[in-house]
Order: sequence, then C-alpha cells, then structure tokens
Amino acid sequence: MIIVGVDGSVASRAAVEWAAGDAVRKRVPLRIVHAVDTSWYQVGRRPDAAPPGTLLREGRRALREAEALVRERQPSVEVTTLEVEGEPAVVLREQAEDAVELVVGSRGLGGFSGALLGSVSVHVAGHFRCPVVVVRAERRPAHGEVVAGVDDSPECEPALAYAFEQAELRGAALRVLHAWRLPVHAFAPEAAYDLAEVRASQHRLVSDRVKALSHDYPQVIVIEDVQCALPAEALTAAAERADLLVVGSHGRGALGSALLGSVSRGVLHHASCPVAVVCA
Repeated sequence: MIIVGVDGSVASRAAVEWAAGDAVRKRVPLRIVHAVDTSWYQVGRRPDAAPPGTLLREGRRALREAEALVRERQPSVEVTTLEVEGEPAVVLREQAEDAVELVVGSRGLGGFSGALLGSVSVHVAGHFRCPVVVVRAERRPAHGEVVAGVDDSPECEPALAYAFEQAELRGAALRVLHAWRLPVHAFAPEAAYDLAEVRASQHRLVSDRVKALSHDYPQVIVIEDVQCALPAEALTAAAERADLLVVGSHGRGALGSALLGSVSRGVLHHASCPVAVVCA
C-alpha cells in the first residue's frame, strides 16, 4: 500500500496525483491520510486557531477532494481515506509502518506545505522505514529520466535499488550520479596526487554500484554520470531534467552519507522534481 498525506493545499494535491500514478505502476492500493493536530487545544487556544470541530470538518473535505481526484485521474486504483487525530509526523509514521511508500507535498524552500507538514520535514525525510517521496506543487513535463545519487557508503544501495525499480516501472532511463571533491591536501604543492587515478577510482565506484543491480533490470538504460563538483549543485542541476531524484538516508532524523550529510535540506528544498528519500 502507498500512503499519501494531505492537508488540502495545492502541494498535497500534487502529492495525491503522484501517489495515484505510482499506485497504478506498482499495482498496489492507495490510502489518503489527513492528520488533525489538536494538541494545542489542551494547553491553551491560540487566538488565530480554529476549534477542533472545524479542523475535523476541513480535514474531511480535504479527504473527499483528494479521493475524487484519484477516482478522476486513476479510476483503477483501489483508494481509501483516513482522518486521524494526532501529531502529523506520528500519524504518518504509524500509517506508513507497513507501506511500500509514503508521499507528501512540498512547496520547496521553507519546508513542507500546510499545517500537516510545516514542522515535520526532518521527521518525514529521515525517520521512516519506507521510501518517502516529496512532491513539489509545480507541474512539470515528463523527461523520461530518473536520477539516483550515489557515493561509497552502504546507505546508497537501497536508494539505487529503488531508483532502478522506478526507472523500470516508468520505462525511463536511469542516471546514476556521483559527485566528488578532491581532498584539501591534494592542492598542497608538496603533495603528490594522481588526478587521473582519482577520476578512474570514482568511475569504478559507480560502475561497481550499477553492476550489482543492473542484471535484475536488463531493460533499464543506465547513464553513469561522474562529476568533480559539489554534490548539492550536481544533484539540483540533474533534477532539472529528471522525473524523480532518489537519495539515501541513515534513517536517524537527517539524511546520511558523505553525499547527503550537509546538503540534504538543499536537495529537498531546491530540486525542481520530486525527491525520494530511501532509508538504509
């Protein structure tokens, strides 16, 4: 089952469309979830806050609209809806416990969209066992390419496997991107450094990663893309021509590995295509 979180925003509508499309590709049911957080009501009402009853009614409306959208765009999908009272991150984690995928909406720079996702971006991106797909509100043309960011850590292996699967389901090419930087000491005049050997080792790293999985996906065309560049910049640039960007995570609240440790927020906020975060 695929879980998609909704809050009635434009971004969550885009997430619903994306999730419905993936449910068709994966041939699994779709559950639309709306979390109503009324915890503030127990400690004192905010002047600008709606009462719990209003929030529940708005949530039910958001669910009806999302279900109608799925039935219009993907009528073959088995779809159900669920409204749950609780903190959004906790609700989504519980619902996604046995899911194959969790999908949420994002408006890009500044965090996830609406009350549902505004304060739980780190939890959504790093604490879930299943892949988490973050979808932007803007409509984009299809490019026929999935991008997977890889490095030399084991965290990228599940992400690469997920990227291969997505490429096969979509009939898309897979760009396996590895961005690397020379160590600081390589620029010291007295340091002997074989740049050609460094480049060759980076290419071998990507080739070995691809070889380990490509035999399971013989129909997928793979593009090995090795760049001497800042990872965040390389991934963001590749996202411009991609239908999906896939990255790996340690699963401890922040994106992991050398590739993602310092650029996770940049990738999630600035990549123009949907981003899938896959926990190792």
